[in-house]
Amino acid sequence: MANEDFNQRENVYSSKVRAGKRRTYFFDVRKTKGEDYYITITESTKKFNDDGYERHKIFLYKEDFNRFMNSLNDTVNHVKTELMPDFDYEIYERRQKEWEESIALENAENGANPEPAAPENTTESDQTSEATSSDDADEDLSW
Repeated sequence: MANEDFNQRENVYSSKVRAGKRRTYFFDVRKTKGEDYYITITESTKKFNDDGYERHKIFLYKEDFNRFMNSLNDTVNHVKTELMPDFDYEIYERRQKEWEESIALENAENGANPEPAAPENTTESDQTSEATSSDDADEDLSW
């Protein structure tokens, strides 16, 4: 029980990005014992044999926030403007929206109670009934 209380106090904010059928990225703000904050970025990939998930984490501390964001933005912009300027980067958002709409329609047709779309951003109070997001098993996203 004490471990559950510690985990709930530690995770302050969470956001996730579903990236295809097998990948999800979690962005979690965590609180240290010294009342400081850091970010964990977790890539969770469903294993092909359906035997759980493989996770990779990056720990990002406040002293690195600005340099990290600058380098990430520079790198993404380089790909978008120099390497692949004609690619439609919005296609993935459209596919996600279409998939969510098809699930809602399917639920309505089956008379099932449609699950409300999970918010992409949550706070500590939103997570009281569930484990930390980066530790949860995530469902597949079918394109």
